[in-house]
Amino acid sequence: MIGIVQAFAPTYARARTQFLEAAAMASLPIESHRHPLLGRDGEDLAMDVVRDGPPDADKLLIVSSGCHGVEGYCGSGVQVFALHDQEWRNLAHAQGVAVLYIHALNPYGFSHIRRTTHENVDLNRNFHDFSQPLPVNAAYREVAPLLLPDAWPPQADNLLAVQAYIAAHGAAAWQAAITRGQHEFAQGLYFGGTAPTWSNQTLRAVLRQHGSRAARVGWIDLHTGLGPSGLGERIYCGPDDATAVQRARNWWAGDGATPVTSIHDGSSTSAFLTGLMWTAIRDECPQAEFTGIAMEYGTQPLRDVLQALRAEHWLHLHPAAPAAQAAQIKAQMLAAFYTDTDAWKGQVISQARQSMFQAVQGLSRH
Repeated sequence: MIGIVQAFAPTYARARTQFLEAAAMASLPIESHRHPLLGRDGEDLAMDVVRDGPPDADKLLIVSSGCHGVEGYCGSGVQVFALHDQEWRNLAHAQGVAVLYIHALNPYGFSHIRRTTHENVDLNRNFHDFSQPLPVNAAYREVAPLLLPDAWPPQADNLLAVQAYIAAHGAAAWQAAITRGQHEFAQGLYFGGTAPTWSNQTLRAVLRQHGSRAARVGWIDLHTGLGPSGLGERIYCGPDDATAVQRARNWWAGDGATPVTSIHDGSSTSAFLTGLMWTAIRDECPQAEFTGIAMEYGTQPLRDVLQALRAEHWLHLHPAAPAAQAAQIKAQMLAAFYTDTDAWKGQVISQARQSMFQAVQGLSRH
């Protein structure tokens, strides 16, 4: 049994190795979907998939990491620990639940310490029908000139303009304007894209392969960067449907655990979003009853997280920045989405493990 701290890794390359080693030790088959580009250190990149359970299981639990690249440092640790956790694996087997681990949905962002894909797309805003008109984020148009100034760190005039916007509209409106997603500014923040990304297309193929025979599918997608440090907010992922919301709350909050929040009723720390990844289940596995959450672990105050995102995105647009400044910005970015302390990692594992046990019990109810 691997220790909690040892399940986490300091680089994408090491995280991938630990995940593949854990699968091999558990004698589980590995599917690797190779990314077209290389990683920060010249390493191969891939969306790696491991299934623990029979291919014809009618109950499937998906545990995924790295939708937002850099957030994979957290999610990978959960997956590695789970593959070494015999008690957890025995429970899933006994209940007839197959577990599908999808490691590094966005391996490029994971390796390069970016939130976006190599197309500069926020993967969790990219799941649209691109033959139809895309959502318009009018508020982003207003804040776009403020987000990525020519110089970094921002000068006094930019700081004052941002403060003025927040004073006039409120901090929640500032967050929503930035994070909701937008499809106009291809080099901007939270760009949802104008076509399906590599990760979108690859994930859909994985879901078709592994979910087509499941009658019931649960999904825990691991994220970081919102909420109080170390708290794993369970954010409902699914349609604005009272029955589905209640089913998720019965699974994950029925025993007095952390409440299940929702972007549909405003109870989540997340703003209302569009183009979300969970819709791929509806498209690719329409026969399945779906119940999902995003497990969102807090790291730093939101203002610090948004500032780190702005800095890293500025660096992306200014690759000739001094090496020392680039290193500082990347360190700031990593710290905004991954708290490298034993205590935080312990909180992450304990809450993820609880949610996974709850999901197996939920899938097993009739």
